[in-house]
Amino acid sequence: MHVTALWAPGHGPCLLRPLFVDRVSAGAPATAEDLVEGFLDLNRYLIRNPAATFYVRVNGDSMTEAGIRAGDILIVDRAAVADDGDIIIARLDDELTVKRLRIRAGEIWLESENEAREAVRITKEMRFEVWGKVMHIIRSL
Repeated sequence: MHVTALWAPGHGPCLLRPLFVDRVSAGAPATAEDLVEGFLDLNRYLIRNPAATFYVRVNGDSMTEAGIRAGDILIVDRAAVADDGDIIIARLDDELTVKRLRIRAGEIWLESENEAREAVRITKEMRFEVWGKVMHIIRSL
């Protein structure tokens, strides 16, 4: 799964949208309430470190079992520390890729979330760098 586009969050005007007090029922329909809890700015909610955050569009199918599909936009934080099990954007040689980071017995592995794809063990010969930790996924339905 490769990254096809990179861009940084803009510094445009804040766009506040209403956040309702009641949650939406995924079962039986709930009675509609017009009670607004407050207003939500998605930039404040989704971006912890604006100067270190970027977006990428996904291409490929290696992370489908993690819920990441081709066309999704990932919100990536370069300032967040990536640990074992996190989904990251990595530079591997001359390509950017999205994978699950695994650290085992001092070895670094990049795992796909698709049974048809093999994990990649990072070796000293490879140019490898963690570009950031994937924090959120944006997908249109």
